[in-house]
This record gives sequence, structure tokens and C-alpha cells, in this order.
Amino acid sequence: VQLQASGGGLVQPGGSLKLSCTASGRTFRSYNMGWFRQAPGKEHDFVAAIRYNGHTLYADSVKGRFTISRDIAKNTVYLQMNNLKPEDTAVYLCAADAPPQSILSSLYNRDAYDYWAQGTQVTVSS
Repeated sequence: VQLQASGGGLVQPGGSLKLSCTASGRTFRSYNMGWFRQAPGKEHDFVAAIRYNGHTLYADSVKGRFTISRDIAKNTVYLQMNNLKPEDTAVYLCAADAPPQSILSSLYNRDAYDYWAQGTQVTVSS
């Protein structure tokens, strides 16, 4: 599986961005998908995940502002980010958890994922 993330950029505080992550392969519908982010000098932080059955999971820091979704026909998972804050600045990475799928609570952990895309930079600044 190959993943390609896109959609990052520079946005002012309070603005919005929509990230995309497109996967190769025919079994996308069977994968759990997640987004992580890494700020300079920090570890990867969990942002959001969506299980193969559509259940979603969010970090407390983004609840109510970010929405993860997917389009199975396009093999793509999205991260809609609204009301962005300077502390959201980071490289955002998407990841795929191949079958057998991890349970929802495991998806906070980057070790649950098998495939990773290169990151896309999100900078929130005035």
C-alpha cells in the first residue's frame, strides 16, 4: 500500500484546511486510517482515526474542530480542520492499519499502523 498526503499550507488563525490522503490498492475499505502530527522537536501526536466500519476517534485537542472522513470510491481519507490555532502547526501524516484491523482504542498508538505517507506541512500563523 502506498499513501500520499496533500492539502497542507499556510493559514491564519481561525482559518480552515482540508487534508487528503489517497491510498493505492483495492482493499482500502478494509483499512483503519489515521492522522498524526509532528511539531518541531516533538513526538508524533495522534490527531484522528477512522475505522474500516466508519467509527471515528479524535484527540481531545481537536474535538469539535477537526473531522475525519473517507471516500471509499476514491480510496481517500480526509481531515477537515476548522478554527485552526497556532498550536496546530505541524507536519501532518496519514497512516493505514491493514487487516486484521486494530480495535478502536489501539488507534491512538502509531504502532498500530502498517503504512505511512510522507507528511504535509500545516502552518497556522498571522
